[in-house]
Amino acid sequence: MTASLLQAVQLAWSPGLRITRAQGDCSAVLHRSASELMEAPLHTALGITPERARELDAVAREDRRAVEFVSCRRGSTEPTPLRLVLGLEAGEPTAAIQDLDALLEGAPPVQISKLSSSLSHEIRNPLSSVKMAVQTLQRNTGLSDRDKRRLTIANREIRTMERMLWLLSEYGRDSVPSLEHHPLRTVLQEAQAMVAPELAERHIELRLEEAPELPRVRVDGTRLRPVLAQLLLNIATGLPEHSQLEVHLRQGPAGRPLLVLKDPTAALPPEERGTLFEPFGSRLARGAGLSLAALRRVMLNQGGDVSAEGSAEPGMVFTLTFAV
Repeated sequence: MTASLLQAVQLAWSPGLRITRAQGDCSAVLHRSASELMEAPLHTALGITPERARELDAVAREDRRAVEFVSCRRGSTEPTPLRLVLGLEAGEPTAAIQDLDALLEGAPPVQISKLSSSLSHEIRNPLSSVKMAVQTLQRNTGLSDRDKRRLTIANREIRTMERMLWLLSEYGRDSVPSLEHHPLRTVLQEAQAMVAPELAERHIELRLEEAPELPRVRVDGTRLRPVLAQLLLNIATGLPEHSQLEVHLRQGPAGRPLLVLKDPTAALPPEERGTLFEPFGSRLARGAGLSLAALRRVMLNQGGDVSAEGSAEPGMVFTLTFAV
């Protein structure tokens, strides 16, 4: 590992999880100088919980050059996503750290795409192992109700991670879409089915209003469904339980079909108006911070578009415009 990369830091720590070495651009990445970091607890240096710091220490000591991601909290500011490469150097646990926000700020789309693909690949293999372990445990007929509930939660989080990985992979994909004509209602229903367990857990019902005789839309359903499903889930997550998620299918200018989603709880802060559809550009972009960026990328690549209307007050409207 090396700290020679732009805005990167290398930390090493003792068995007591106190920093013994700090190199690189510490002030830019961790907002503390190298001297201030020395002897600081690992969890304080990274802005994470002590439990998470112990997990990172255990991974580092395995010396697999494993990649981990943490959400670094610095006081009252918004969390910063950090990418850590963990391992051992001279028997000492170390982490090479990059600030993902700084890495992506102003980066050309091709650089962001390559990073997205890389992150997706790095996470997919360990997640597959976790999924297999959970599925094996579920086959145990002697589980208590409490353990069954825990495994249900684990499965739900695995599905969340799988959707995040798909978003990372999709954002980094440059292949030409395979376009076919589909009824817009069918595209919506298939997207809804992908997040049906999560909607059912929250008792969220999709309420659909459809204009008559809408033309079929020309899309690559395989690539559109997951990003549309994530948008549905983003909105549903903010709704109270036993609510309705409103969707309208209607005809727009030049006869192009529109899919309009209402999010009554989300607000669009003024500082996010220009970055809403950029990677990590909005708190509304759940799903690895790429859900809205990936949605826009998919829609544009398929001859469509997506827009959002909102203000600092709750109540937003997302409009997807399709090619025919």
